Amino acid sequence: MKITVFGATGGVGREVVRQALDAGHEVTAVVRDPARLTVPEHERLRVATVADVTDEEALEPVLRGRDAVVSALGASSNKQARLTPVAGPALSAIVSAMDRAGVRRLSAISAAPLGPDHAEDGVLTRSVLLPLLRRALRDVYADLAVMEAVIGASDTCWTVVRPPRLLNKPGTGSYRRAVDANVRAARTIPRADVADALLTSLTDPATERHAVGVAT
Repeated sequence: MKITVFGATGGVGREVVRQALDAGHEVTAVVRDPARLTVPEHERLRVATVADVTDEEALEPVLRGRDAVVSALGASSNKQARLTPVAGPALSAIVSAMDRAGVRRLSAISAAPLGPDHAEDGVLTRSVLLPLLRRALRDVYADLAVMEAVIGASDTCWTVVRPPRLLNKPGTGSYRRAVDANVRAARTIPRADVADALLTSLTDPATERHAVGVAT
């Protein structure tokens, strides 16, 4: 496949680029600063510098001729999400540019707290821990909620992946997955496993127009 990756310099985005190349795909990595892309040069890797990922005109050239798009975009902090939302405005521009470029398949990272609480999680988790987390990162989750709404209303063939806390650990290759639900007792997941979920969803019809909870 020919895949365009947004957020390619972030922890999940770099893993998406690496894994896609290892799987034999052609990758266009969209970045603001090429120096931050710590992925070795590769004959199937194209690095495209785009200063503003909310600029539809700038996005269309990096999408035309592609088979799919992976977004690993998201605010790095609550303050950033409050002052300059990332995911919502970017995905609004991306899905519009995808439509103009004739690209339909999209997978995007979101977060587990945007999904439904699992009925089998304990009362402490559902009544105390998750509400505290949602309150502490309310601006980050508000940005992601806008993103999910934009994606859901689009004509793209989308999948949203909702992980819990991300870890810088090797991928397990055996993470749990739940379609339109959160995984029971979802606590953590390596970034490498999230990257795998984003990529494998592109060819999995069961995830089309669904949110997928993942966790180890």
